[in-house]
Amino acid sequence: MPSSPATRALGLGGSLGGITTTAGTGAVLINVARPWYDGLDKPRWASPTIAFAPAWSLVAASQAVGAWLAWRADDDRDAIDVPAVSSYAVSSWLSLAWLMLFFGLRKPGIALINAVVLWVALALTIAEFGRRHRVAAALMLPSLFAVSYLGALNLAIWRRNR
Repeated sequence: MPSSPATRALGLGGSLGGITTTAGTGAVLINVARPWYDGLDKPRWASPTIAFAPAWSLVAASQAVGAWLAWRADDDRDAIDVPAVSSYAVSSWLSLAWLMLFFGLRKPGIALINAVVLWVALALTIAEFGRRHRVAAALMLPSLFAVSYLGALNLAIWRRNR
């Protein structure tokens, strides 16, 4: 049974609200850890700290819209696609965990392990979304690219600052 326009709007609002909460928490962690991060030995290709928030906001918005589209793809079905929703939820939590491990606890080695698991979770989410809605899967690709970059940066920082 198709959902109402109000339900769809609430779904988009919930998706944007959830990812905004995660991104906002990350922004606070990054800001608090900025002196620590700025003092690390980083590769030349490391982006400046100020670039994290706007870049991550765009990635988060893309994720939220992708999740909403995947959820809306269930309108013509009787049940929500639990694997797609679950993989998205897991990747969102792992994203927040990476921010807390890297910036909050300042543990790049542990954060690196989390980044690898996050990358796999995002790849699975893209595959699950792709079964439902191609655009939803495509909107998750910026997240996979961002985590690839952050994982490489995380590895470089961990190696240089042990």
